[in-house]
Amino acid sequence: TRSLSITSSETLFETAQGEKVTLPCTFELSEKDEGPLDIEWVLIPADNQKKEQILIMYAVDRIYNDYYAAMTGRMQFTNPDPRSGDGSLDILNLKAEDTGTYQCKVKKAPGVQSKKIQLTVLVKPARTKCSIEGSQEIGKDVILKCASREGSPLLSYDWRRVSGTQELPAASMLNKNTGELLLKNASKDYSGTYHCVASNRVGTDECSVELNVTPPVNTAGIIAGAIIGTLLGLSVLAFLVFCCCKKHREKKYEKEVHHDIREDVPPPKSRSSTARSYIGSNRSSLGSMSPSNMDGYTKTPYSQVPSEDFERTPGQNPTFAPSKVAAPNLSRMGAVPVMIPAQSKDGSIV
Repeated sequence: TRSLSITSSETLFETAQGEKVTLPCTFELSEKDEGPLDIEWVLIPADNQKKEQILIMYAVDRIYNDYYAAMTGRMQFTNPDPRSGDGSLDILNLKAEDTGTYQCKVKKAPGVQSKKIQLTVLVKPARTKCSIEGSQEIGKDVILKCASREGSPLLSYDWRRVSGTQELPAASMLNKNTGELLLKNASKDYSGTYHCVASNRVGTDECSVELNVTPPVNTAGIIAGAIIGTLLGLSVLAFLVFCCCKKHREKKYEKEVHHDIREDVPPPKSRSSTARSYIGSNRSSLGSMSPSNMDGYTKTPYSQVPSEDFERTPGQNPTFAPSKVAAPNLSRMGAVPVMIPAQSKDGSIV
């Protein structure tokens, strides 16, 4: 007795991102399968605790494809009429997240069959960069690096030389997994253009780098130049500091002199002029006294006058002779006659 059966056999698919894949699901019906035909595609989650996600369905002569928003507009039945025995599924513009286990279920009562298919979406190598690590000097070890920023594993790298002899140096060592090419004890002959190819099961990507091996740099000259430049810089700095300090001292000195000497202040009077003005003022006060008020006059010793000319011992005090004033002249001037006191030997006024 025959029953419904799925005839497609492929169960593993690897396809590049952005491309299209067809998951096969062909079937045959038996004479006993008389019920309505139902075809259903589901995505089985990696976590067994989660439920299956319905993708697309054919039931009662109608297609339903709006169950899974992540694939809306990107999936369809390969044959618009699955009743012909072809329930295969097309997925367009594949994405890395489309990787998973898909299951096709075909039912026509009383027959029921299902089949699982594993889909792996691979990313082609992309954004591959080449670089040089190490000093490009004769006698040094140089490492050429190649790495793709995008791409599904397993990635493999291969280097080749596209200039000169177009062969890698005999002393080179290549690591296909990391993309590093070691050139030991580099010589001038190593110079040229090197090409790297990154590949995986779904695609390749390339990049190039230019290697220029040169003689060693004269490091002694560079160090000597750096030392001389440093010393010159320190000398200039010291000179500038010296000039600034000198200018600061000069300004400070000018300010001190400006405060100590002022042009608008008259010079101090001498002691002689002070003594003379003092004696003159005393004589004027004595000359204005009348005989009637002489009794209350306080005697002032001339020895206390602040002048060097009058600093003498009591025994050396000079005797002043009485002054003689003509009366007629005083009368003519309209002034009152005044007696000028004279000083005796003992210092008293007569």
